[in-house]
Amino acid sequence: MDGFLGRAETYSSALGASALLAGTFVFDVQAGTMEWSDELYAIHGYRRGDVVPTLKLLLAHKHPEDLARIQEISAEVYAHGGHVAVYHRVIDAALRERKVLTAGEAVLDDAGKVSTISGVMLDLTSTIHRETELAAREAVRGALGTRSTITKAEGILMGRLGIGSSEAFKLLTAYSNKRNIKLAGIACGLVALADNPADADALGRFIHELVQANHRRLDPQPRRRPRPHC
Repeated sequence: MDGFLGRAETYSSALGASALLAGTFVFDVQAGTMEWSDELYAIHGYRRGDVVPTLKLLLAHKHPEDLARIQEISAEVYAHGGHVAVYHRVIDAALRERKVLTAGEAVLDDAGKVSTISGVMLDLTSTIHRETELAAREAVRGALGTRSTITKAEGILMGRLGIGSSEAFKLLTAYSNKRNIKLAGIACGLVALADNPADADALGRFIHELVQANHRRLDPQPRRRPRPHC
């Protein structure tokens, strides 16, 4: 069993070169003894020598909301053997919540009974935090970019129609509601037409449709006014 308790090689796309904490374990089912690698002690908030690893201790650190399902899966593994993978939460000795993925294999003896269960537990807490942080940043960037595009579209309507910012925004939202198209998509289309001199006629028709969607009247070919730079 000792040979299994080596260092697990890991990689996280979110963390890059940073280490992903992963510990290995071996549980001798018939003897009732368990061995943990140093990393598995660390995941549970201990150092080697602080505690004696047992199945009872392992289950005691499972999040209460996950424990019942983990026990159900464990019963199936003990009965039939095979591979298992469980994503769940661990509460370590310092009462910190860790999100982990445990993957293992239950080996049957000649009598068809489970003799050992060995596997690896990966601490995904840092990976999940990092991915959440990156997603939040992208969402902020997207929101800022969308707001900038909408502001440009408002400026185009203000310049072409001689209206204020509030009225220009109402034209965009009315068209969005009528056509069931996202406001950002409408603004992007309007800005794209305005940025291409060859689309001058198409721009005029588009603006006309915007006005009609808001139940306003506009000549099919609106009088040109200087457009602000986007």
